[in-house]
Amino acid sequence: MPRVLRLLTTTAGKKISMAVSGALLLGFVVVHLAGNLKIYQGPEVYDAYSRFLREVGSPVFAHGELLWIARAALLAAVGIHIQAAVALTLASRRARPVGYRRAADLSFSYASRTMRWGGVILAAFVVYHVLHLTFGVAHPDFRRSVYHNVVTAFRAWPVALSYVLAMAPLCLHVYHGLWSTTQTLGLENPRGRAWRRPVAAAVALGLFAGNVSIPVAVWMGWVR
Repeated sequence: MPRVLRLLTTTAGKKISMAVSGALLLGFVVVHLAGNLKIYQGPEVYDAYSRFLREVGSPVFAHGELLWIARAALLAAVGIHIQAAVALTLASRRARPVGYRRAADLSFSYASRTMRWGGVILAAFVVYHVLHLTFGVAHPDFRRSVYHNVVTAFRAWPVALSYVLAMAPLCLHVYHGLWSTTQTLGLENPRGRAWRRPVAAAVALGLFAGNVSIPVAVWMGWVR
């Protein structure tokens, strides 16, 4: 255990912490999207899925208890991810007090250069999303029906647009994060270099298309 703790204080340890926590969060985003796509099956199926999430683990766990445990674990992963990102950023600045020249900066992808600000935007969006569709604080007509809450929310074009725009930094974050995680966790090899970017791009674009389709479908009246 002391060796593990010492490892986590090193740059390599922080990179591993960031990669592992990022992988857990990516897994959640994929599963979350898969569940949300059930909205296309109608209110009965979508609300039944919502009830399942609160009843899973019964009778060992009380109503919604396992869901809150999962939320706490995700919150811990977010905290670890942010802490590692901040620590690595500060370490990078200390090691390189003078920034790269503009010409050299062109060697980095747009996703890489916007990774930090994208993380900040995502954090703000997650807070709004929880207040909006989990607690209902920012919702105009919050009810027990999750289907109703989603449809009612996305009928307002400013809300639908905000969700669509939030998917851009999410997918850029996923693209660059997935690409760099393979290297951090030692999954890269000479043969695998060719598929790293295409796979990362495919996952990011798939998440973007799936998530954006829901507010667009509601706003266009395809889901009512």
